[in-house]
Amino acid sequence: MAALIDIRRRIRSVKSTQQITRAMKMVAAARLRRAQDRIFNARPYANQMMALLSSVATRTTNRCHPLLVERPIERQLLVLVTADRGLCGAFNANLIRAAQSYLDENRERDVSIITVGRRGRDFFLKRPVKVIGEHINIFGRLEFNQSQPISKSIIELYTGEKVDSVDFVYNEFKSILTQRVMVERYLPIKPIVPAPSGALVDYLYEQPAQVIFNLLLPRYVEIEVYRALLESQAAELAARMTAMDAATNNASEMIDNLTLYMNRVRQAAITREIIEVVSGAAAT
Repeated sequence: MAALIDIRRRIRSVKSTQQITRAMKMVAAARLRRAQDRIFNARPYANQMMALLSSVATRTTNRCHPLLVERPIERQLLVLVTADRGLCGAFNANLIRAAQSYLDENRERDVSIITVGRRGRDFFLKRPVKVIGEHINIFGRLEFNQSQPISKSIIELYTGEKVDSVDFVYNEFKSILTQRVMVERYLPIKPIVPAPSGALVDYLYEQPAQVIFNLLLPRYVEIEVYRALLESQAAELAARMTAMDAATNNASEMIDNLTLYMNRVRQAAITREIIEVVSGAAAT
């Protein structure tokens, strides 16, 4: 049976850990609210831009921009967006598992990886995978200009015909309790095909399609990359808040169990001492 001093020491240790997990939960909750607002502001902008580009592409007979050109897929680029830190449940493990499944499905092709986040980078640097780029420590203060080097690199790789497709693996934020792993193809950009029964709304464009594509397509890629990073940041904060809440509750339960066990040990010690005193008195 453990000594009382050991049990008290363990209770103090669990209480200290509980204070840390409670503080991390509160910090994640405060940051999550701001991240949610940024996502809700970015989604309509990206959707409207895609609608505009799809409208122009539908009326264009030829694919007059390199980002719209579809080639036979032989060389693929995977952009994996993970977190820089742990303590967020299965957030990173699910993303890495999805990336590993992607590599297994395309093992016959030449697949390169760009990692965003320290966890994904540390995992794949230890494995025989071609990692051609890494971006870490960008989620502390995520801004639009931090996503531009990522979008610039994937645009250059695709327009330079070094890769034939660009896919993103990231976590989409659905709610505080739900995050969905997404595998989306960002390049080539595929216009939305209207439904056969739906009427195609016509517009008058002041500039030719080539000029519009040259201005908007790179911007659209930048917006989509930034949106994926915002989604991943919010999903990470939600996962961390949920994980720290569960850890805090588990710590409370452990403290209650240890306190009950300590009381039993103390009561057993008192009972043993009383028996020894009574036995000694009876012997005399």
